[in-house]
Amino acid sequence: MRTTITSIALLIGNRASAQPADEDKAKITVGGYFEEYYQLDAQDPSNRLTNLRGFDNRSRTFTLSNVALEIKGDIGPATGHIIVQWGHTPSTYYLAEPVSPGTPSVDTSDGELWKYVQTATVSAKKSDFVVEAGLFPSPIGPEVFAVKDNWNWSRSNLFFGLPFYHTGATVSHPLGGEWIGKLHVYNGWNSVVDNNGTPSVAVSAGYNVNSTFAQVLYFGGIERPDGSPEGQPWRNLFDAYVQFPVNEVVSLGAQVDAGFEPNRIGTSWWAAGALYAKLAVTDELYAAVRGDYFREHRAENGTLVASPIFWPVEWVAEGTATLAYQPIDHASIRLEYRHDHAADDAYFGGDVVIVPATLTAIPNRTMQDTVTLGVTAWF
Repeated sequence: MRTTITSIALLIGNRASAQPADEDKAKITVGGYFEEYYQLDAQDPSNRLTNLRGFDNRSRTFTLSNVALEIKGDIGPATGHIIVQWGHTPSTYYLAEPVSPGTPSVDTSDGELWKYVQTATVSAKKSDFVVEAGLFPSPIGPEVFAVKDNWNWSRSNLFFGLPFYHTGATVSHPLGGEWIGKLHVYNGWNSVVDNNGTPSVAVSAGYNVNSTFAQVLYFGGIERPDGSPEGQPWRNLFDAYVQFPVNEVVSLGAQVDAGFEPNRIGTSWWAAGALYAKLAVTDELYAAVRGDYFREHRAENGTLVASPIFWPVEWVAEGTATLAYQPIDHASIRLEYRHDHAADDAYFGGDVVIVPATLTAIPNRTMQDTVTLGVTAWF
C-alpha cells in the first residue's frame, strides 16, 4: 500500500509539473454593485426633476440609479476589463454622446447604443510599460461612477460638468518616487465615436501610496463638432487633485480645474474648485461634507456669443453633507442634504412650464435643496 501511494504521489507530481505556470493561467474576477435612492426636493417641482445634478436627478420616487456587473480577466501580462450597467446613471451621462448617423448598411452611433457599457478595456504590460486601449471612465478628478467609492452620494458639479468617459489608448510608466506617468490619446470629451475626426491628447502624473491619492493632468484637443460657429478651436484643460488622511479619523481632499478655448468668437474659459472632508465617527459610521464652485465665461464679440461648454448660466455652486452607515460588509446606507445655487434660473420649483413643441422644461429657480436617502451594495 505504501508503494502504491508513493507511486500515485509521484504521478500526480509529474502531471502537476507539466501544467502551465500559474502566471499563464487565466484568472477571472467577477464583481458588481447596486444603487437606489429616494429623494425629496424642497422646491417641489411639478415635473419632479432635480436639474443639473448628475445622477440623483428625480424627486419623490424610488429611483434605481445603476446596476453594474464587472468582469476582469488576467492571463500573463494581459488584462481584459469590462463593466456593463443599467439605470438612470448611464442613461443620463450618455446624453452627452454625439450622434453619428448611419446608412441602411451602417448602424447609427449614439448614446442609446453605448450606454450599457461603462468600461471596456484590454491592457498589456511589458517591462515597466503598460498599454491599455478601449472605453475608459475619464481620468479627470477624484470622483468616480460608483457611489461606494465616493464619500458622498451625489457627485460634485465638477464631476457632472467635466467629461465622463473617453475612447482611445493610454501608455503608462513609473516616474520614480511612487509617481506614475501616463500618455493618453482619445477621441475627445464624451465621445465613443468622435464628433470632429481629430484625436485629443492628455498627459498625467498620478500618486497612490498609503491612502494618499494625487494627480496632475493636462488635456487638450478639438472638442467642438464639425460646422460649429466657434470653428475647430483647441481646448485646453488643466486639473489637479489630492486626497489624504490627516489621521485615523479625519481625511481631506481638494480638486482644482481650469481651462480655456480660443475660438472664432473670442476666448471661452472656466475655473472650478471643490473641497472635501470626511470624519470617521465609528467603524461603521462616517460624516462627509463637500463644497464646490464652477464658473464659466462664454466668448463674445458684440454680435455672437459662444455656446456654453458646461452650463446654461455663468456659475453654479453647491454644498453637501452626508452621513454614511455601513451596517454590514459590502453595503452602505447614506443620508444626504444638498443645497445648489446658480447665477440665474437653472433649477425647477413649483409649477414648471413645459414647452409643448419640444417638451422642454423651463428652469425657474436659482436654488434647490434636496434630502436623499440612498443604499448601495456591492460584491
